[in-house]
Amino acid sequence: MQDAPNIARPEEPYDVIVVGSGMTGGWAAKELCEQGLKVLVVERGRHIEHGQYPTEWMQPWDFPLRGQDPTHFEDDYPIQHNNYAFSEATKHFFVKDTEHPYLTPPDKPFRWIRGYHLGGRSIMWGRVSWRWGDLDFEANAKDGHGVDWPIRYADLAPWYDKVEQFIGVSGHRDGVAHVPDGDFLPPWEMNCAEEAFHQRIADAYPNRPVIMCRVANLTRSHNGRGACQARNQCHRGCSYGAYFSALSATLPAAQQTGNLTIVTDAIVAQVLYDETNDRATGVQVIDVHSGERRDYRSRVVFMCASTLGTAQILLHSKTNRFPNGLANSSGTLGHYLMDHISKAGARGTMPGFEDRYYYGRRPTQIYIPRFRNLGPNSERVGFLRGYGYQGNAGREGWGRGAWQPGVGDDLKARLREPGPWTLYFQGYGECLPRYDNYVELDPERTDQWGLPLLRIHCSWSDNERAMREDAMTQAAEMLEAAGCTNVRTYNDDAPPGFSVHEMGTARMGRDPNTSVLNAHNQAWDVPNLFITDGACMTSNSCLNPSLTYMALTARAAHYAAEEMRRGNL
Repeated sequence: MQDAPNIARPEEPYDVIVVGSGMTGGWAAKELCEQGLKVLVVERGRHIEHGQYPTEWMQPWDFPLRGQDPTHFEDDYPIQHNNYAFSEATKHFFVKDTEHPYLTPPDKPFRWIRGYHLGGRSIMWGRVSWRWGDLDFEANAKDGHGVDWPIRYADLAPWYDKVEQFIGVSGHRDGVAHVPDGDFLPPWEMNCAEEAFHQRIADAYPNRPVIMCRVANLTRSHNGRGACQARNQCHRGCSYGAYFSALSATLPAAQQTGNLTIVTDAIVAQVLYDETNDRATGVQVIDVHSGERRDYRSRVVFMCASTLGTAQILLHSKTNRFPNGLANSSGTLGHYLMDHISKAGARGTMPGFEDRYYYGRRPTQIYIPRFRNLGPNSERVGFLRGYGYQGNAGREGWGRGAWQPGVGDDLKARLREPGPWTLYFQGYGECLPRYDNYVELDPERTDQWGLPLLRIHCSWSDNERAMREDAMTQAAEMLEAAGCTNVRTYNDDAPPGFSVHEMGTARMGRDPNTSVLNAHNQAWDVPNLFITDGACMTSNSCLNPSLTYMALTARAAHYAAEEMRRGNL
C-alpha cells in the first residue's frame, strides 16, 4: 500500500463501489480489480499503512500502564475495553464508544466491537479459519428455524480453496466430516499437556476428536509475506504480514492492478437508487472532518461494511419504492441478527510434565469440534444444533503471585519457576436465527454527522442458554476424564456481540419474499447491489465465520464481473 493511491473523484464513474475495506471489502476489491474493473473502496475510518503500526515494537515498560489494565480506559471505551484484543497497546484500533454511540434496551445489552480505519477489523481478528460443511448449510432446512440456505458446501468449496491458497491457513487434514479439510500450510503443533489431553480424550470419548485450530498465521513464507514469529502480538499489527489482513494482502493485490481507488474518512450515508431503472447508482458519503456530502457513481455496489454497518446504511437508504430500507420488499432487512454464545466452559490443572515447557507464543489453540446433534443416530440433548470448544494448555507464570499466599524470598523463589500446567476450554455455540433479534434506526437520535443511531434488539433464547449449560458440564467431564484436578466451570454469560461474530440482517435465501439476497449474494430487489459481509448469513453455525465471508465474497465478485461482461449489470 506504499504506492500513491489513485484520487477519488466524484465526477468519475466507477465500475464498482465497495463499501468497507476489511475482511470482505479487501476481497471484493482484489477480485474485481483483477477482473479488470475500476473499483472505488470507500472506508469511513482513517488511512493507515501496513508496516507502520505505532505500538508493534514497543515493550511493556514503554507503556504508562505496562500494557495492562484495559479497565483504565472504560470511560471512553465502555464497550470496546471488554474485547479480548483491546489493550493499552491496541486501543487506537478501536472506536471510542463515547464518539460512536448506539442504542440497546436496558435488558438486552449488545457489545458492538468496531475499528474504523483502512483494513477494518481484519487488523484485530482472531484468525481462526474454518470451512463450514453441509451440516451448517442444511441446518435451517432440517429443523425449520430460519430459511434454507440457497447454497451447499459443493457450491463454496472451490472458493474456500481459492481463499486458503491466497491467505495461507495452517492446519492438519483431520478427516472430520463436518469440519471439512482444506488446502493448508504446515500446522502449529500441540504442546505436551495438550497432546496428553488429546490421547486421553480419544480413549474416553472416541467421537470427540481433539485437533488444532486452523488459523491464518503463516508457518512459512507465503505469497510474499513472512512467517509468523510466534510473538502473539497480532492485534498490534504485523509488519511481517504473517497473519492475513486486508491491509497486508488483499488491498495491496488490488492496488497492483492499477484499477483500485481508495477514499478514507468517508462515511457512507446511503446507497443511491434510480427508481426508473431499478438500479443502485452509487453512494452518498459524508466527509468525517468537514461534514461535506458528496456522491460517487458506479455500475455495481458491493456492501462490505460489516453486519451492523451494512444494515444501518441500507435501512437509511429509503426510497418511495423501499420506504423501510433499500432492497427490503421482504421485510427481513435488519432481522435475524445472530452471534455465537461463548464464555462458558471449564478449567483445570493437569498434573505432571513439570520438566516440560514450550517455545514461543503460539498464535492458535486446540479445538474440539461439535459432537452434539450430528445426525439421526446421535444422542439427543435439550437443545438444537451444537457447539465446539476452543482452548489450550499452558504453565502458570509469575503473575500467579498476585493471588498466592507468601511474601519475601520464599515467594520470589517459587515464582522463578513456572507453575503447574492448566487447561481451559470455552464453548462457541450456534444461535438460532430469530426474527425478534433485529436492528432498527432510532427515529429521533442521531450521531455527530446527523445520521440516525442504530438501535439493536438482541438476546439469547432458551436454546442458547441450554447450550451454555451443556458446554460447561461437558468441558468439566472431559477435563476430569483426562486426569485434571481442581476442575471448575465458569459461565460469564457474555451478551450477544461479545464473540464479534455478528451475522444476519440481510440474509441469503431461495425466495424473494423471505430473504434479501439470492444464491450469489445479489439483492433480489436491486440486481446490481451485492452484500457479502456477515449481514448475508442465513444461519451462523458454531464455527468461526470469516473464511466463509471471504469465500462468499470471492464467489459473488466473479459472478458480478461475469454479469457485467454479459451486459446484465
